[in-house]
Amino acid sequence: MGKGDKKTKRGKIALGTSGRLRPKRKKFKLKPTTMAQQDKNELQ
Repeated sequence: MGKGDKKTKRGKIALGTSGRLRPKRKKFKLKPTTMAQQDKNELQ
């Protein structure tokens, strides 16, 4: 176990891969807007 092991977090970091132990980060989260929110924003 260590830097060469694909199944450990340290190994994933060393290899530059991702997976279950080290999932990819999303840059930003987009929340879908509802029609009620859009109407409210248009009225203001």
